[in-house]
Amino acid sequence: MKCLVAGGNVKVLGKAVHSLSRVGDELYLEPLEDGLSLRTVNSSRSAYACFLFAPLFFQQYQAITPGQDPLRCKILMKSFLSVFRSPAVLEKTVERCCLSLNGRSSRLVVQLHCRYGVRKTHNLSFQDCESLQAVFDTTLCPHLLRAPARVLAEAILPFPPALAEVTLGIGADRRVILRSYQEEEADSSVRAMVTQMSLGEADFQKLQAQEGVAVTFCLKEFRGLLSFAESANLSLNIHFDGPGRPAIFAITDNLLDGHFVLATLSEPDPPPQALGPSAPRRSQSQPHSTPNLDDFASDDIDSYMIAMETPVGSSEGSLAPDLPRPHNPSPPSEEEEESEEDDAEPSTVPGTPPTKKFRSLFFGSILGPARSPQGPTPVLAEDSEGEG
Repeated sequence: MKCLVAGGNVKVLGKAVHSLSRVGDELYLEPLEDGLSLRTVNSSRSAYACFLFAPLFFQQYQAITPGQDPLRCKILMKSFLSVFRSPAVLEKTVERCCLSLNGRSSRLVVQLHCRYGVRKTHNLSFQDCESLQAVFDTTLCPHLLRAPARVLAEAILPFPPALAEVTLGIGADRRVILRSYQEEEADSSVRAMVTQMSLGEADFQKLQAQEGVAVTFCLKEFRGLLSFAESANLSLNIHFDGPGRPAIFAITDNLLDGHFVLATLSEPDPPPQALGPSAPRRSQSQPHSTPNLDDFASDDIDSYMIAMETPVGSSEGSLAPDLPRPHNPSPPSEEEEESEEDDAEPSTVPGTPPTKKFRSLFFGSILGPARSPQGPTPVLAEDSEGEG
C-alpha cells in the first residue's frame, strides 16, 4: 500500500487520528478499494469508531502493491498519534505526507515532507490481524437528529471536562435536551450539580424523534467526534433507539465517512415521559454515587454487532455462575445472627461507583459459525476515561 496526502488534508488526517485516540488504544489500518480505513474499539467493546478516506482524499492512492497480498495491520495508537501530535503545526509546516506499508519488514512508514526540504520519517512496527468491522444499520434506529457540529459543540461546552456521561433526549415542545447524568446521593442534604442545555427545533436540520425518548452515553468519545466534525465544518447525524440500544453518530462528506457507535446506559426503570426540572429521578433502591464506567454488564446483541478480531471459541470475559447458598434448617444462634447482620451491611466504601448496565458492542468472529450464548455473559471492563 502507498498513499500520498497533500495540503490541508494532512491536518484532516491528523484530526481523525486524535478523534480515534479518544476511543481505543490500538489502530486498525486497512487499505480498501473504496479508500483507506482507520478503525478502533475500546477494551470493553462498548465504543467503536471508524473513518474511511476515499481515494479522492489522496493525491496518490494505491491500495494493493503489485505482487503482494492485501495487508491488514494493527498499530499502537500512541505510536501513530505521535506522528500527528499537533494538527496546527502540521498545517503550517507539513506540505505532504506519504504512508506506505511493507509486509516483509512489518513496518508502516510515515514520511512527512516539510518546508525548506526537511523530511521526517517514522518507521512504526505493526502486527498482522484480521479485519475489525462492525456491522450496523442506521435504518433500524427510529430516531434521527441532524445538526451542524458547531451547534452541538457549543451546547456541551458548559459540561465539566471530567463528566463521564451525558443524557440526550427530547423534551416538551420538541426541544432537544442535553443534561449531565447524575445519580442521587445517599445523603439527601448533598445536592450534586446538574447541567442542562436546551436546543430548539430550529437549531436542527432534521429532528425525527418522539417526545420523552432519552439515551445516556459516554461524553469522551462524543467530544472527540464533535471536535473533528467542527474542524471540517460538517453536520452530525445522531441515530438512536431506546436506552440500552447502541447510538450511531455519523458524518458524511465526498472525501470521507465517519461512524462512531457508542453503547447507551440500560435503564431498568421505565423512561421518563418528559425531560426537564420535574422529570422523575432514578429509583431510590439503586446505588447512589458519582457516575463512573468501571463495570459493564453485557447483553447478547451479537446479531447487531459483528467483527473479525476475536478467535472462534474464545471464552475470554466469561465468568462462572454464582453457586447457590446451602440452606440451614436449624435456627441461627446469636453469634450467627450478628454475623448475618454484618454480612447484610454494604461491603463497599461510601462513594464507590455503582454497577451500571451498558449494552456492550460484542464482537464475534466470522471465521467460523457464530455461536450465540444461552444468556448474557458478564464482562468486566475498565473505565473508558482511562483509555487513550
